[in-house]
Amino acid sequence: MLRLSLIVLCLLGSLLAVPARAQTNAVPPWGTGESQAEDLVVSLVTFSPGDDVPSWWGHGSLVVEDRRLGVARVYNYGMFTFDEAMLARFAMGRLEFWVGQARVDGTYRYYRAEDRDVRIQELNLTTEQRLQVSKRLADNVLPENREYLYHHYNDNCVTRLRDMIDVATGGQLREADRAPGRMTLREHTRRYTAPNPPMSVLLDFMMNDEIDRPITRWEEAFLPDELEAQVASLQVKDAQGQPRPLVARQWNYYLSPDRARPPAEPPPWGPWILALGLALGGGALGLSAWERQGSRLARVLLGAENALLGLVLGIPGTALFVMWWVTDHTVTYRNENLFLANPLTLLALPWGISLMRGKNPKARARLFKLWGMLAALGGLGVVLKLLPPFDQDNWRLIALILPISLGMAGAFGLDRVLARFTGAARVSAPRDEAVASLKSP
Repeated sequence: MLRLSLIVLCLLGSLLAVPARAQTNAVPPWGTGESQAEDLVVSLVTFSPGDDVPSWWGHGSLVVEDRRLGVARVYNYGMFTFDEAMLARFAMGRLEFWVGQARVDGTYRYYRAEDRDVRIQELNLTTEQRLQVSKRLADNVLPENREYLYHHYNDNCVTRLRDMIDVATGGQLREADRAPGRMTLREHTRRYTAPNPPMSVLLDFMMNDEIDRPITRWEEAFLPDELEAQVASLQVKDAQGQPRPLVARQWNYYLSPDRARPPAEPPPWGPWILALGLALGGGALGLSAWERQGSRLARVLLGAENALLGLVLGIPGTALFVMWWVTDHTVTYRNENLFLANPLTLLALPWGISLMRGKNPKARARLFKLWGMLAALGGLGVVLKLLPPFDQDNWRLIALILPISLGMAGAFGLDRVLARFTGAARVSAPRDEAVASLKSP
């Protein structure tokens, strides 16, 4: 359970950090007062998403360069220390990130080696603004200032850059970003996790309605690509009130010839997810009917399906329940998906194994009660959506899990229904299960 929780938290929390070997502790000249304001250049650098899970979101940094002294540093707010204490904080939702500085050439080469875009926007700031940003970055990397409590959507390595640019422009970035966002945080998350459908569905399951409310463009800038686009389109006013573009010039250090940009919209997986749920639920009904013809293989397959679904749905459901009650991951609190899968679902694992072995005559009745209860809870979750507080965007999970619960409940309720209307018990039980039933008290 803990391992799964850490994987999920990794998805919710991590953006790729620059390798430790690229870090430097040398104080740059703008931090010591050696730099002259007119010699400084401040740039926003955007790195495209990578292949591994933590880098799916992409990354961003600010670069300061003193062109007279030939010194440049990249400032990365995505650093964290991987140790036992970090794992404990990670699990509890109290992960501390920190800002580090690194050499620009080594950082760029690293991302190029990863076949990830390196796109640079030189910011059109005044000399005073460039000096202000440079000094603030140099101050942020000091040991007493560098750490902050990470939040994937509200306070991450890109929102820190957004806030820095906003202060430098006198709040003009935030003012321009008051416009409504293009989509919700959930929809952004779904489109960025599209490369891996199982992980994308898992993330969809773990997050509550906190990420379903309408947001502004300012909030969308938790993503590097979104901040890059907003900075490129922003016109700021100078002291005389004249507008000028925030980006003085932009260029690409490296563009991957093969890597595609994240999709503009979340993938339309709803019909496919529903089809999968119906196939699994209908498959259980089919196996139950086949078993009534005396097939031992059907019983084994039905038990295996129960055990597998108990594992696949029960572990996330249990993790979600635990994260709600004992962690600071507010995005998991009061999650409506607990109507669909929860710690009870795990019971399908041992009872499914018992059904496979055919040595526990009570396994079938227990599975009927379990899936019947889960189906009822899932139905209740759907009915409650008529009430305003139950507004979570979880229809894809309903389409997947509720047909499974209904199909399983129907599979194990078939005997009871037939017995009620025909007055006969199941007539073609496999021999080993029939013998076990005779030996039971």
